[in-house]
Amino acid sequence: MIPLKISKEQKEQMVWRVQQYFEKERTESIGNLEAEQLIDFMIGLVGPPVYNHAIGDARRTLLERMSALEDELYSLEKPVGRSR
Repeated sequence: MIPLKISKEQKEQMVWRVQQYFEKERTESIGNLEAEQLIDFMIGLVGPPVYNHAIGDARRTLLERMSALEDELYSLEKPVGRSR
């Protein structure tokens, strides 16, 4: 699997949100390093199943659209009859 690329700004925002969650929901304070390690752990833990689910959704959408396109192509076919 291709490693997930997260920009510095995105990572900083995620760290801040994790820290806010811990303070609000658990009344605990965690530092930047702890929040970043938690994010990296969670990405490794839930990343692959979420990624696979997204691939499955994309595959189903593509198959539905290909089926609709195939129906449209069949409707464009001209009847073939014997010429006299």
